[in-house]
This record gives sequence, structure tokens and C-alpha cells, in this order.
Amino acid sequence: MKSFVLLAAAALLGGVAAPESALGQPSRQPISVAHERLWMGSAWYPEQWPESAWAEDLRLMKASGANVVRIGEYGWSRMEPSEGHYDMAWLVRAVRLAAKYDLKVVVGTPTDTPPAWLTEKYPDTLQVDGTGKRLGHGGRRHFSISSQRYRILARNVVTRMAEALKDEPNVIGWQIGNEPTDESYDPEAKVAWIAWLKSRYGTLDALNAAWTTAYWSQTYSAWDQVPFNNSKANPGWMLELKRFITAQWADFHRNQRDAIRAVVGAKPFITVNLGGLGWANRFDRYAINRDLDLASWDNYVGQGHLEPYRNGATHDLVRGWKRQNFWVMETQPGFVNWAPVSNMLYPGETRTMAWQAVGHGADAILYWQWRNALNGQETMHGSIVGPDGRPLPIYPEIQQIGRDFAKASRALAGTQPVSPVAILQDYPSRWAIDFQLHHRDYDQIKVLLDYYRPLKDALGAVDIVEASGQLDLYKLVVAPNLNIITPETASQLAAFVKEGGTLILGPRSGMKDAFNRLEERRQPGPLADLLGGQVDQFYALDESVAVDSGKAAIWAEQLSATAPDTRVLMTYGPGNGWLEGKPAALTRKVGKGRITYVGALIDEGLLKRLIDTSLQEAAVGRDIALPQGVELMTRDGQGRRVVILINHGSEPRNVQLPVAMTDILAGGRVTELSLKPRGVAVLQR
Repeated sequence: MKSFVLLAAAALLGGVAAPESALGQPSRQPISVAHERLWMGSAWYPEQWPESAWAEDLRLMKASGANVVRIGEYGWSRMEPSEGHYDMAWLVRAVRLAAKYDLKVVVGTPTDTPPAWLTEKYPDTLQVDGTGKRLGHGGRRHFSISSQRYRILARNVVTRMAEALKDEPNVIGWQIGNEPTDESYDPEAKVAWIAWLKSRYGTLDALNAAWTTAYWSQTYSAWDQVPFNNSKANPGWMLELKRFITAQWADFHRNQRDAIRAVVGAKPFITVNLGGLGWANRFDRYAINRDLDLASWDNYVGQGHLEPYRNGATHDLVRGWKRQNFWVMETQPGFVNWAPVSNMLYPGETRTMAWQAVGHGADAILYWQWRNALNGQETMHGSIVGPDGRPLPIYPEIQQIGRDFAKASRALAGTQPVSPVAILQDYPSRWAIDFQLHHRDYDQIKVLLDYYRPLKDALGAVDIVEASGQLDLYKLVVAPNLNIITPETASQLAAFVKEGGTLILGPRSGMKDAFNRLEERRQPGPLADLLGGQVDQFYALDESVAVDSGKAAIWAEQLSATAPDTRVLMTYGPGNGWLEGKPAALTRKVGKGRITYVGALIDEGLLKRLIDTSLQEAAVGRDIALPQGVELMTRDGQGRRVVILINHGSEPRNVQLPVAMTDILAGGRVTELSLKPRGVAVLQR
């Protein structure tokens, strides 16, 4: 098997850490409990089992290498069996028993599943879907996030939980609810919607102007006329509804966060585990996380097997929600129960999932779930032990992960991925494009991943951050789908370029304003002067079109230069009369930096050439040269750099190291690695 060599030896593996200013915290400052070590554990539901079984569950957890357990998030009916009558004693006993096995605890609030007495007595707390149908009892997330009654009841039970557990030293964190998903369209929610609009716009004249309601006689003369449902309608209205839903979820979480903080103080972290396979966009996940201490998400493969680029990019997205390390609060121990084919992962694949998460910034991996419930909608889901309480075949692999984490925890504590490049991901832009796709195959996540792939091939770490965030730590910024560019974002991007940054804009950039109106200025709208060029026309493609030595598909834009120093970077070839011979990409040197606009969805070869050239111009050195299927991840901090290598392939791969390194997992000093299929190496000089 041919060996491959890491190229940038001194910078990559030589123990030279990134500058402190790039790490987000001084290296010698105290590290919060969420990041002080690698955490591993699972979700455990003691309320489903006799107390006589608890000790053996916890013993097996500890034997697997676990050091944390999550409990409580579905236990409301056990905590408050009838209104105002609370039983937290069992919860306290479970927490204290976990402490005897040296397991820290994350407590989940149970507000995802209200008890039957609540929904029967207060049917107004039940969710109304976008068609006007009120949901019934028996599932989860069937409550209205806008119901003030429900928020009071939720705050009451959460306060009682906090009071019962405030003096338990092994409770290190709180999780609010579980995987927030659906909004509600009940009458109380509509009142909140109108109040939100009044606060945002002040007058109906302002709202009508922002939404261009003169179109199709949509003009509103009374606030109650504004629709409140999930229909497809005016794009300005649809965009604002997304913002309102985001605000409602943030308020819903804040209600519980404040109740917890008032009792337990500031030490335990508070988070919300976000689902939807990471890329879901029912609400703005940057905004949802602003009031929380820690970002967390639930990492599932579902059908099939791990897709390294997509899964890695999703971790990077999550890390970007707060620009800090995160927790994987749920992940599958082998398989799920909800996929079309809920297949088992390959032997070793659960371990590679864990290490990929760590390599991209996770400090905790918690499996869902520890033990199969005897009944319920998810009883067929993968677990670590069976309903009989005995280990399942995945248990030894979980034990190996536990041993790995114990060995690597000290080296990784206080480190995080640090990158000189960033991809901009913007929820309003995603909403705006999805509302009016113009081409059924325009997949924004695929477009982002097409840009991500060559960047990740070049670098051990890539950031994915919001468009309105700080950019001065980056040398290269790529915005694949920045459909909405506000004046503030335009000003920031212009300053980034003029001060020496390299900016790449993808197609459809700068088409809309903050209210989802077409910009009067041609694309890229507020950045057209900086580019010295514009989009003359956009085209949805029903067949591919030649671009230089490659091609474009799905989407293409006809560009023209408006400044003498703007250079044509790519040109359309024959095959489309409108586009033939016209510029497909423009670039311009501005100040100390450069702006490039790519007006088409170009193929892999053209993208690689573009990224390679841009990295060179931005003075970003390539980190690695590795065999196909081997991923490199880097984490910096505390004056050190840790390198993680994963062989995602089914064949062994050899890697020749440029300097001797400490193999943290296997032990000893190594200059050459042989990575087995789905093998992992964690290295430090």
C-alpha cells in the first residue's frame, strides 16, 4: 500500500499552536465543565424501570467508559402525576445513585411531552398545525410554544426540578426540552404574531411597503387581516413568519432558562439539543443559541452509512452557531428506527462517528439510548443494552470509545478547531431561495458542500458561520448562497476585502433585501460596486452549459464587468445562445484583498481550481496530502495542537509522518501509521 506524507509538517504537526486571538479564549484561563474533558454517555430513563434495576444499569454504564448520563426529558407525568402535586424524590435518588458510580448528570426538562391530565384539562395548550387542526395527546411536541398557560405550567415543573436538584454537585448541565420542531397556529399564537408585527413595523403602511402588498391587491388595512398559517404566499410575509417563529422558540426556551438560573445559579450549563439532522431551517439556529451557554445537536445517519463530508460539515455548522465547541447530545448506537431502511452501521463505524465529531469540535458524545423501552414509538431504536438489561453487540465498541476518550481527554481539553477560512451560512437567505427555487433541483446544502469539499481536502479545519458575524480572523471567506445581503453585511464584507481578505460569492448572491424584496440594483446588489460588475440575467438550466474546460448545470447567470479593472475569470462556451461567450465569473482586486463572483453552479473540477487559486492568493497553505478516504482534523488550544486522522474507507491506508509523533491511543512514538478500515489515530508531538 502506497504511503502518503503530511506536507506542512512544521505548522501542522510540529506542536505550533494557533495564535491565542484565534482560539476564542486565552490558553491559561479556566475551562468550563462542558469542555474540561471528553464526555461520553447516553440517555437513560429510570422512570421506565424498577429502581432495583437502576444500579446494574449504572454499573454497566461506568464499565463502558461513560462519565455522564442524561435523564429526565420525558418524565413529566412521573414528576407531576396530577396538577400541583410533585414527586421529585425519584429523580433525586437517580441523580445520587449516578454520583455513586462517578457519573455526572445532564438534566432534561420534560416539556416536550406534557402529561395527559394537562392536555385534557387545558386543551388550549395543544398545538394547532398550519391547516388549523388541533393535535391530540399521545405523541411529543404536541404543545403550543405560544401558549402562556403552557409556559407557566412548564416553568412550574422546571422550577420544582431545579429546587430538588440545586444542591446535587454532579448535575453539570441542563437541557431544555428535546429537539424543538413545530410552531403552532392557535388563536393565542396569532395574537402574539400581530403584536410582534406591530413592534417590528409600527404601522401597516410600513408593513405594506416592505412586503410590496400592492402586488395582487394584498394591501392590508387592519392588522387582523394579515394571514397566520403555513401556506405559500407573499415571500416577504413568509420570511417574517420564519423570524416570528424563531422569536417564539427563543422566548419559550428563555422562560425555562430563567427559571433554572434563578434557582441553580450560573455554574451548570444550559443548552437545547437541536435535531433535524443539523441542516433543518424551520427557525434561525444562530438566534436560538444566543441565550444558551452551549450549542448541542443530535447526530444521526439514519439509512445507509456515514457521509464524511456532509456529516463533518454539519458538525462545523453546529460549531458555528456559537463559534465554540459543542456537545452531541444524541447519536445512534448502530441504528435508528425511523429511516426507510434502519440498517446497522458497520463494525467500527460508530467509533468513527464519535471521533469525527470530536475532530470537528465536539467535547461530548451521548448515545440514544441506553436501554430499549418495552413499548412506545421508538422501542425498535438501537440501544447499548437490551430490554433485559444485558449488553448488546454494540457494547464492546462503546467500551473502546470510552477507553479512547480516557486516553485522549487530557490532550484535547481546552482545544478547538481553528481555521483561516470560513463558509457563510445564512438562514434568511436559505428561506428566501427555498421559497422561490426557480429550479426544482437547486439544493442549497449541496451547493454549500460543493464549496466545502475542496476546502476540507486542503485544511484540517473549516469554519461555517453566520454572515453577520465577525470575519477578521479569516483570510478567505466563501458565501455560496448569500441571497440576502443587508447594508450592514455588505459593509462588513466590503471592509473584509479592503483590509486584505479574499471573498468568493456564489450565484444568487445579493438578489434580495432584508424583507425578501428584489434589490433594485442588479446582483450582487449592495456589493456590485465593490465587484465592479453585475448579473445581467439569471437562467434556470434544463441542460448543462460549457464553462471554460468544464460545465455548469441547474443555474447560470450572465455577468458583465462595469469597472475597467474587473477581470473575467470564467467564460461560458457554446451550448446556450443567451450565455455563449459571456462571463461566468468575475474577479477584482480591491484594496488589499479580492472579491470574486461565480455566477453558475460549476462542476467539481472548476471548483477545485477556483479554491486552489483562492487559497494561494489568500496565502493559506494546504495542510495535508492524504490518501483517498482519510480525513484529517486539527484542534488547537492550551499551547498545543492535536491531530485526528480517520480512515473512512474499507481498505487499509498508510500515512508516513514527516516527524515523530506521540500516538495518544496506541501509545509510543510513531513516524508511520497504518490505518485499518474505519481506523482512528490521535496524534501529538
